Amino acid sequence: MSVYTLQTLAEHLGAQLHGDGAVEVSAVATLEDAQSGQITFLSNAKYRKFLQQTKASAVLIKAEELEFCPVAALIVKDPYVAFAKVAQLLDTTPAAADGIHPTAIVDSSAQIDPTAQLGPYVVVSKDVVIGAGVQIGAGSFIGEGASIAADCKIWPKVSIYHRVRLGQRCIVHSGAVLGADGFGFANERGQWLKIPQVGTVIVGDDCEIGANTTIDRGAIGDTLIGNNVILDNQVQIAHNVQIGDHSCIAGCTVVAGSTKIGKYCVIGGACAITGHIEICDAVQITGMSMITKAITEKGIYSSGMPATTNLEWRKNNARYRQLEQIYQRLRDVEQELAQSRNVTGE
Repeated sequence: MSVYTLQTLAEHLGAQLHGDGAVEVSAVATLEDAQSGQITFLSNAKYRKFLQQTKASAVLIKAEELEFCPVAALIVKDPYVAFAKVAQLLDTTPAAADGIHPTAIVDSSAQIDPTAQLGPYVVVSKDVVIGAGVQIGAGSFIGEGASIAADCKIWPKVSIYHRVRLGQRCIVHSGAVLGADGFGFANERGQWLKIPQVGTVIVGDDCEIGANTTIDRGAIGDTLIGNNVILDNQVQIAHNVQIGDHSCIAGCTVVAGSTKIGKYCVIGGACAITGHIEICDAVQITGMSMITKAITEKGIYSSGMPATTNLEWRKNNARYRQLEQIYQRLRDVEQELAQSRNVTGE
């Protein structure tokens, strides 16, 4: 268990300390549940009532909240970002593997750094390269010619196909599949003919790939995931997709083939994005949206309809079905008004 004084944390964060710098903390917690020896944060003023009652040893807050804080405080510009940095220091997540387990199967041609860790029943195929500090959890498969750069953490039962490349410090969660074939078929008189997917997947540095997320290999070129891209659980990335640096995609979203997503994009959960389009930098797409054409200007885009009562939904659905009739009637009324103005000389 790691223990830090408030003075050390203040120096690490560049924060202004109010209170005893010798106070020690060893864990993070919520404002409502924090106890002595723990540090918490306040980033939303609506939770201020919990601040005044907190039993935490210290709180990460903005300067304007200091007067409401009954315990030691670290004054920061963004409490949530500061909380993330402190949580990293106090992280108690175990390693994905410890040492080289005797049941691991490693091809003699594989290049494995001496500091890498391989869990039980890991399979490392021909010509694989595994960098320093890599951890690969139990039952994971690393395909021929794949490379995993330094300090990646691969959780159990991950499948990394042939020639897939991961950058440094990536995290891949259980059940993820990187480099499976894309959905490439030609149809000859009703018969589906498979098109071999000969590209691969290239993932940049500092990426995180959620549980049961799939990233298909390129059909001819490569599927490209930029630096510091985060993909939630159960996300589907099709072949030849490109995702720019620092973008993120929430759970259950699907991105069809050959689409290009820019840098700093934020895409909500359960979205569907069609193939062969481009989305420019700094676009936000709210959950359950369907994107069917290119987005060329940064901003927020939405199409998903929020739930309402069943009665209201049925009424609106009935009206929607009459939309064409309503449109025709409105056009007829506009034409009649225009003719009337012509007759009266208005």
